[in-house]
Amino acid sequence: PSSTLYIMSRIEHDDRTREIVKIAGMNGLHMLEADRLEMDRIARSGNHQGVILKVDPFQYSSLNELADRAEKKAKAMEAANSAAARIAARPLFIALDGVTDPQNLGAVIRSAAAFGANGVILPERRSASVNAAAWKVSAGAAAHMPVARVVNLTKALEGLKERGYYVVGLDGGGDALVGETGFETDPLVVVLGSEGNGLSRLVRETCDSIAGIPMSNMVESLNASVAAGIARPVPPLTRSNQHEATGSKHSETAEVNTTRQQVRNTYERIVHTDYPLILFCELVLSDRSTPPLTHVRRFQKSKFF
Repeated sequence: PSSTLYIMSRIEHDDRTREIVKIAGMNGLHMLEADRLEMDRIARSGNHQGVILKVDPFQYSSLNELADRAEKKAKAMEAANSAAARIAARPLFIALDGVTDPQNLGAVIRSAAAFGANGVILPERRSASVNAAAWKVSAGAAAHMPVARVVNLTKALEGLKERGYYVVGLDGGGDALVGETGFETDPLVVVLGSEGNGLSRLVRETCDSIAGIPMSNMVESLNASVAAGIARPVPPLTRSNQHEATGSKHSETAEVNTTRQQVRNTYERIVHTDYPLILFCELVLSDRSTPPLTHVRRFQKSKFF
């Protein structure tokens, strides 16, 4: 919720500022004028463009409530005629272990919202919080994506496992590749570690599987936001193909194997070029109606290859 709108005095009003003032008035916000020095003091920065909105502190959610909501939604979708809809409704959470950069947190929240995760889980210690920097990078997604803070991340993961979730950690030394853990059709928690230290020992031991992302030797690691963007497109692809082929989560068809190889090859082609890896992730996440494999084929035919 918002309380006050600050407008810099003598600002040159355009359509955007007039629309901001109009919306603020319709919602009954207090509107105050302030000079540039006061605006800089309030924003703790000069990068405010003459408009500052004062909001209440971010309200974190209860993890148990988020899990209840996700499971209720999945159960309601079991009667859906569309296999894709049932698969997309499977509970999914993103947990961050030791990610202290609020900009990385904001980017993860944005990615999680884009591919329909049920929430983001943060530990109270050794973690960034949802502050102004994280909110800005999330591009508004923080207003819609619930975030839960837990006292102990390991115990929180163990609690979700007792509810039927599987926990997959992302790490360069994983025992499987992303999308090949065998848990893609189950309620899932994907855990991302810090760029420098990766997953902590206790969290790693709690995971049911450690998955790695194919990378060239020129890159030692990916930051959490990029890893989150890469990790998501493959599970629904695997889920969909496996469900339609045999209905078994462990079935291995030629189509699935071909799909996995194409995805893996595309990742490796990207990381061996100067073209940013994040573009492919954004391409997949921006068009959820198109199967990831279709994006792979289009990307392979693009001018970047």
